[in-house]
Amino acid sequence: MIKYLGSKRTLIPRITSIVDALPDVRRVCDLFTGTTRVAQALKLRGYHVVANDSATYSYELALALIEADRDKLDIDRLRAWIAELNALPGYRGYYTKTFCEAARYFKPFNGMRIDAIRDAIDDLPANRHERAILLVSLVLAADRVDSTTGVQMAYLKQWAPRSYNPMELRLPDLLSGSGTAVREDAISFVEAGGTRDVDVTYVDPPYNQHSYFGNYHVWESLIRHDKPEVYGIAKKRVDTTENRSVFNSSRQFHAAFSRLLSGIESRFILVSFNNEGYISQEDLIKLLEPKGYVQNVAVDFKRYVGAQIGIFNPSGVKVGKVSHLRNKEHLFLVGDEAAVKAALAPHADESEQLALAIG
Repeated sequence: MIKYLGSKRTLIPRITSIVDALPDVRRVCDLFTGTTRVAQALKLRGYHVVANDSATYSYELALALIEADRDKLDIDRLRAWIAELNALPGYRGYYTKTFCEAARYFKPFNGMRIDAIRDAIDDLPANRHERAILLVSLVLAADRVDSTTGVQMAYLKQWAPRSYNPMELRLPDLLSGSGTAVREDAISFVEAGGTRDVDVTYVDPPYNQHSYFGNYHVWESLIRHDKPEVYGIAKKRVDTTENRSVFNSSRQFHAAFSRLLSGIESRFILVSFNNEGYISQEDLIKLLEPKGYVQNVAVDFKRYVGAQIGIFNPSGVKVGKVSHLRNKEHLFLVGDEAAVKAALAPHADESEQLALAIG
């Protein structure tokens, strides 16, 4: 899976354990699915997963890894196409010029192969799930040879060792079972009844200033293949400033999150939130209280690698100080009191708990 700020990899065993412990759960919605890491884990557990996100790259990941059913795919044809794409000679196009010469995300020899493969994918007679799988294969391959700390707000001053490796497409780990990929604004989705037919809604919104659209603009451009005008050292899309989420705004977050929660109709809500968020744990609980009984477990974890390395200016000089290296991630479960208590009981010994009876 691609390197991703805010990845819930370390929380997945707890998330799946909690969902498994809830009664009569068959359908789960991952409202801000990102790389679909949580959605994949839930699909592997046998749930029908609705994976939603407003980013185009996230939607294609969801089409390939959540909506597509491996048992209904022509795997031999996909492997043949991947072999064909891997054999293509590269050429100097938009991605080489933009992300290898004007910027330093990839070595030019890999950038030229990205150009050739991306053009070729659109020429193949693939259906939408096959096309998504090939696009995901390309993104994963490019991610394995990039030269970043995991976000695309900048690139490393010195080339990462992995960037010298030849890029190679591989068939992604495809999953059997059912799912649904959705690309909508989260608030619009829930207010249109998107969670009416699901049992659990998992909510992991942006909750600070970090914009996922800006942090992963290379993947957005690679998937869209629209070759946008770019700006700045990072060569971000010019529409980056127009695509900031209301959840990235300290001024708008409280009202937006309140509206989001009000629109959710599932029996249970599971919320991820950490101590770098715009609102306090106490304020979040107040927003959750109208939806049912609230209980919380907290997990200590290491911050993303960029925080450990530090912050550097364009000349490579370290500026500022890293304030802290660890965060605390909270999982808030909301719903029927007895079910919530039973689902979180196994986690009582591994973290602090906060329980509030509602009503």
